[in-house]
Amino acid sequence: MARSSLTRDEVLDAAASLVKQRGPAALTMRGLAAALGTAVTSIYWHVGNRESLLDALVERTVQEMGAISPVGRTPAERIESVARILRRELRERPHLIAMVHERGLTERMFLPAQQALVHEVHAAGLRGARAADAVRAVQFQIVGFLLVERNRERSPAQSPAESELWDPAAAPDDPALARALARPADPERLFLLSVRALVTALLTAPPQGARTGP
Repeated sequence: MARSSLTRDEVLDAAASLVKQRGPAALTMRGLAAALGTAVTSIYWHVGNRESLLDALVERTVQEMGAISPVGRTPAERIESVARILRRELRERPHLIAMVHERGLTERMFLPAQQALVHEVHAAGLRGARAADAVRAVQFQIVGFLLVERNRERSPAQSPAESELWDPAAAPDDPALARALARPADPERLFLLSVRALVTALLTAPPQGARTGP
């Protein structure tokens, strides 16, 4: 039995869920109607045709990615929080992010995060080109780390594996290092480690061209 009432937001919620789970190719108007327990005509009434639906999902994704609220006592802590939020949001919706990219809206999507980073690097005392470099370095670190992370997750089983390549006998001068590299990587810890190191360097490095010694 078809539902007697339906809202546009409910249609977009269900469509986004289908895309997240199975990708945009799996999103059909009939499939969406079945998932919502309604008639196909009701879907068309609320969101138009399939292309209009995809456009609405992209616009919604851009808006959701803009909801970034940094937390922390210092600029460095707040920059780190922006990085954590952005990585989490990008990881949660890869198919939707790909749709945003295909429609040429990636830069617009990242603008709120950039603006939040600009505010924090200004709070840390950076200005001009140095501030711009800091913002872009953090953004590139987030996206670059995520690409490597995704590639590792999707790659086939490796042979030999890291655990085999890093037998302690291969590094007799530092067996603890070999044992650590033989263990599975912890992406969350590595991400925070790399972001903190980068932010510390960016916020404390002297301006380009400044003298650092006699």
